[in-house]
Amino acid sequence: MAIAHETEQAGEPIAGQAKCSKAGDSCSKMAGWDLRIRCPRCKASLQALECPFCGLVMRTGRGIVYALPPDRAMYFAKFIRDYERIRAAEGRGSDSDEFYLNLPFKDISGANREHWKIRARTFAHLMSNVLVDGRSGGRILDLGAGNGWLSYRLLLAGYRPVAVDLLTNANDGLGAAEHFEKQVPGLFPRFQAELGCLPFQEDQFDAAIFNASFHYSEDYQRSLGEALRCVKPGGLVVIADSPWYSRDECGQAMLAERREVFLNKYGTASDSIRCLEYLTNHRLRTLSEQFSIEWQILYPHYGWGWALRPGIAKLRGRREPSRFRIYLAKKR
Repeated sequence: MAIAHETEQAGEPIAGQAKCSKAGDSCSKMAGWDLRIRCPRCKASLQALECPFCGLVMRTGRGIVYALPPDRAMYFAKFIRDYERIRAAEGRGSDSDEFYLNLPFKDISGANREHWKIRARTFAHLMSNVLVDGRSGGRILDLGAGNGWLSYRLLLAGYRPVAVDLLTNANDGLGAAEHFEKQVPGLFPRFQAELGCLPFQEDQFDAAIFNASFHYSEDYQRSLGEALRCVKPGGLVVIADSPWYSRDECGQAMLAERREVFLNKYGTASDSIRCLEYLTNHRLRTLSEQFSIEWQILYPHYGWGWALRPGIAKLRGRREPSRFRIYLAKKR
């Protein structure tokens, strides 16, 4: 299934072209990407990063557009603090360019090697079975981009990625993408924004990929609806590396276990916002009915040890472990 690039529809130019006095360095880096921006507060179509209708100014810095209105930034502040502290304790990130340039195929730090093995196999499956022709230059939303490794790989493959995440720090958030700049000067557009309120006008992306991020949503319908709004008719929405359980009670047991571990290890349950955290067939069916879409499910092979986990857990009387799949939906 190839992602084809189509001639861009006429619309408002991004802040970065003729009307971009407020965006500074970020504008020059995004010039030529032809993004059409929407105010994340009042939903107005914009020609710059300042909204003339509600007065919101999306400030910029380090090449990142900060597209969280102040009240939403305050809402997510504790979640971001807790999440960054936990990720740092887990050994995420590095001071070395080589660490980031090797992702997802190799974790040279060794701190999260098994995690990156999963991400590498998901990425390889996507490139072999979904994103097979980067020469078309298709524009892709990288939702939950983290340090930007997926956007970097997509850019190398010929796509035009736009990275979105809540985290902007220089170790594990959007700021860490600077490690790629020697290889891809100018990088790619980066936006701090929430999944349920994307700062882009509709029908302009060839695909949107929830990059191990869909389960962090508080409202699956809202997040999926935003991704579908932003992709073109016939475009794809991809959910990758979000845990799936066959029964809701297994997912709830996982959450209870994780809260206990986090409290004991980090002093926080990291539950200041109520992320849904996992997928089930019921949740997927509900989304399918809500948006009149059909899910295509792909099953990457993560190794025999991973494949045998459910059977081993059953023999030992433990709860069902999470499983990962790739979910594709085409916008009608």
